[in-house]
Amino acid sequence: MNAQVLGISIDHVPVLQAWAETFGGISYPLLSDFWPHGETATSYGVLREDGRAQRAIFIVDGDGILTYAEVYPIDEQPDNEILFRELKKLQPEDSKRRVEEPEPEPLPTGGIVMYCTKWCKDCPRARAWLEERQIPFREVDIYAVRGAWAQVKAWAGGRIITPTFDIDGDIYLDFDETIFPDALKKAGYLES
Repeated sequence: MNAQVLGISIDHVPVLQAWAETFGGISYPLLSDFWPHGETATSYGVLREDGRAQRAIFIVDGDGILTYAEVYPIDEQPDNEILFRELKKLQPEDSKRRVEEPEPEPLPTGGIVMYCTKWCKDCPRARAWLEERQIPFREVDIYAVRGAWAQVKAWAGGRIITPTFDIDGDIYLDFDETIFPDALKKAGYLES
């Protein structure tokens, strides 16, 4: 779409490198706004009083004009669909560089579907719990599968909670070992 994505954080370069490694690498440059601390965040109005930066998206066009800005709660991951929509507005309709996005595959249904992120501390616990009991499930990375993030956000009332489970159409937010077995018993995946 003739655009360059840049990630900017107030963290030091080694912290950014470690963060990128948790995803197996990041496909776009990560920039450190560490020193002078938060200078870029300050210039965009997103440096908080506690010294951390707000989570935000800014789109700057080829002429250096800020065409889009949105600030998000710190624990909310922005939806890529918003970015695609806004970037399309900057592209001429007849642009040969414009890439048509494929239709997203439907999200899996039926059985146990666990929606996760790579950094969620409860996802590995839930995965191990299910595998230990030999309960079959499918896992969906909400940031790798188009539409999954938005679906989890809709189920969770506008928040992102992982793991989120779709058990034959019944939705369960988070993994609680005291409640989860009852949900599986109700659906017939675990004996009473």
